[in-house]
Amino acid sequence: MIDVKQLARGLVVVAFSLVAAGASGQAAPAQTPQTRTPDTQKPYEPMVAQPGKDVVWVPTPQPTVDNMLALTKLTPQDYLIDLGSGNGITVISAAKRGARALGVEFNPDMVALAQRLAKEAGVADRATFVQGDLFEADLSKGTVITLFLLPSINVRLRPSLLELKPGTRIASNTFDMGDWQPDAEASSSACTSWCKALMWVVPAKVAGAWRIGDQTLTLTQQYQIVGGTLGSTPIAGKLNGAEITFSAGGKTYTGRVDGGTMTGSGWSATRTAAAPASPGRP
Repeated sequence: MIDVKQLARGLVVVAFSLVAAGASGQAAPAQTPQTRTPDTQKPYEPMVAQPGKDVVWVPTPQPTVDNMLALTKLTPQDYLIDLGSGNGITVISAAKRGARALGVEFNPDMVALAQRLAKEAGVADRATFVQGDLFEADLSKGTVITLFLLPSINVRLRPSLLELKPGTRIASNTFDMGDWQPDAEASSSACTSWCKALMWVVPAKVAGAWRIGDQTLTLTQQYQIVGGTLGSTPIAGKLNGAEITFSAGGKTYTGRVDGGTMTGSGWSATRTAAAPASPGRP
């Protein structure tokens, strides 16, 4: 981003450790967006660790963006929403891969910058940027959600993310989702900082009682991890979006969850009672 890399990294470390604000294309806590004085001579250039509403701004390295999009298996059929889109690198990269993408950014100068860069990249028809609060963004149409925010902000967003359609993919630069373990991660040796990408798949909600033939299937759920019993036999399994796999008594069941039914090869289950919501259960 800038030539004085060591100074920039130092500023970032100080900003993250002392301000305890995230990194994403937004900024530090409880501040209003600062618009710059109009300058017809120079285009707007953001500075590393500049403050904003929720997190300081730090650029995401292109190798990390590439890994985030690779982990989510982004396709041209996807609609990506980037929360705290900053200079638009993630949105623009997604648009270059043929996907439609939306960036939500609090700083209006950053929005204008991202719009200009998208136009220069020839993807303005697929890359859209809006000024707004990431906590108020409508995520319902997103099939891929991307973030570069601190864990505390990720955890604050987590309930909303878990309500998205099963199979929605979420990718984060560096920071985790608390006790929701990632489904995949990747690191790049092509950058020197912020090089780790993590990915989660929103799981279907399966906790509760089900009926398979004449047996009762009781499922517990901790995010994508499932347990419980089939009759009196303990089971262990995992969800990948709406796909479920679990083993019981030496037999493996693989199927798809569709609301109150699960269907697999040679078996099906019908929900008879849902478990009450609790932490860790979507």
